[in-house]
Amino acid sequence: MALIEFTNKGIYCKQGNFYIDPWQPVDKAVITHGHADHAKWGNKNYLCHTLTKPILTERYGLIDNVETLPYQKTIDINGVKLTLFPAGHVIGSAQIKLEYKGEIVVVSGDYKTEYDGISTAFEPVKCHTFVTESTFGLPIYKWEPQQQIFDNIKNWVAGNLQKNKTSILVAYSLGKAQRLIKHLADNHPIYVHQTIANLNLAFADAGVNLPTTIKINPEIKKDELQKGLVIVPPALADSKWIKSLINPAIGICSGWMAVRAGRRWRSADAGFALSDHADWPGLLTAIKATEAEKVMVTHGSTAIFSRYLNEIGISAQEVKTQYGDEEEAEEEVDENEIKEEGTKI
Repeated sequence: MALIEFTNKGIYCKQGNFYIDPWQPVDKAVITHGHADHAKWGNKNYLCHTLTKPILTERYGLIDNVETLPYQKTIDINGVKLTLFPAGHVIGSAQIKLEYKGEIVVVSGDYKTEYDGISTAFEPVKCHTFVTESTFGLPIYKWEPQQQIFDNIKNWVAGNLQKNKTSILVAYSLGKAQRLIKHLADNHPIYVHQTIANLNLAFADAGVNLPTTIKINPEIKKDELQKGLVIVPPALADSKWIKSLINPAIGICSGWMAVRAGRRWRSADAGFALSDHADWPGLLTAIKATEAEKVMVTHGSTAIFSRYLNEIGISAQEVKTQYGDEEEAEEEVDENEIKEEGTKI
């Protein structure tokens, strides 16, 4: 009997009777991380890493029905040994290792192999079957070292200050925003949208220390924002509020900026290829390190990436799922939040 199967509700472990990152409500959901395309509202019970619980609580108000685990602690669910290992994607992100009657399956969720200074570094886990993403599963995607990217951002912000422009970085409120705050805080005051501020507070309550930021509110004057750095989620990239700032300069922080001149890029002044996903070399390095006999590719460039793995001697197959780019998933959350609260930002 296969340890996991792909159903219309998500990845299902029949022996353990639980789902991993289900996209429809289920009784027992094991969550790899807090992005909205992997952690859905409405499940009866949740199991996740200790640092993913604050995200679920902040976004969905869940408290009593969330069980947590630290990394590398094994629990038994109906005879299935379940262990969480670091995925390096965002704070609290985890790979799910399942072991039953000698068979080992690892479901990675989303991951990156470069340590970002906040998330626990990715740790490859040997297994028989490895479920991988392939968001950037094309040879054209190869990230620059993150310090080089942060240096480029710092130079861009410095140039904007000289030109009396307001620097605005567009980044996911979970993961990317915290990386920017961590690595750019020593240079200028950082102003953040309330979605980002709320998540930062949730992490602070969980013992994660981040540099001090200022939540944007109507009392903050636009010339004050001009002297610092503004970070907002993707939902606000084209907003009237940004256009109302003093000489706004918009920088998009996304792996897609490595090659894509998309709709966001056309409305921006700069693009920085900062990603929380593994690039092509990172994906290949991670997969080879697992020594998996079978690889299942769940989302991204699935057809091309799985074909390449087969060509180099790694048995792989493409699997259709509803996981996607968390930029789009987060936009839905942020737009609803703006409508409900009726704020200007």
